[in-house]
Amino acid sequence: HREIYPRVAVCRPAENGEVLRPLPNSGGLLPPSSSGERSTTHVWRITLSSTAGGGSTQTSAADRLGLKPGMVIQELGWDNDTDDELRVSIEDCIDADMVDGDYGNVVDAVLLWWRNDDGDLVDGLVDSLTDLVGGGDIWLLTPKIGRPNAVDAADISEAAPIAGLSQTTTVTVSKDWAATRLVAPKTVA
Repeated sequence: HREIYPRVAVCRPAENGEVLRPLPNSGGLLPPSSSGERSTTHVWRITLSSTAGGGSTQTSAADRLGLKPGMVIQELGWDNDTDDELRVSIEDCIDADMVDGDYGNVVDAVLLWWRNDDGDLVDGLVDSLTDLVGGGDIWLLTPKIGRPNAVDAADISEAAPIAGLSQTTTVTVSKDWAATRLVAPKTVA
């Protein structure tokens, strides 16, 4: 459960059966006013949810990528500059290690780390389709704009259709990396 920006209400604990009442813009419940006497003030933290039923709005990077336990994720383009916390988060989410380019079997999604100096992006995207199931996702991880070796969004938009992919969304997955979702065409059964 996540506290996005927890609201804090300054309250006196209810005494003698006092009923707490909501006050506009209070961020919580405050007791009915008393006769003006000073009392000890406590800070009570109240967790609010912006989703119906009190669900959490916090999502991990793996959740934002739509990854689920049991999925087989192929990781390509790993290097010493990749985000290890993100990698661990993904492996925790899928409850398995990611597989590499030598896997040789069908994968549910591909995580492709790509930097501006990695060569031709179209070739990299086409290569990442080798083991990908029809309709699967390629998550193209690129350094954020302003970071060394950032990939221009126009380059991604241009390369994706040439590789036969549809670009759908871009999300931030870590401090230094953004992920662009590219969808492979579904195979005809």
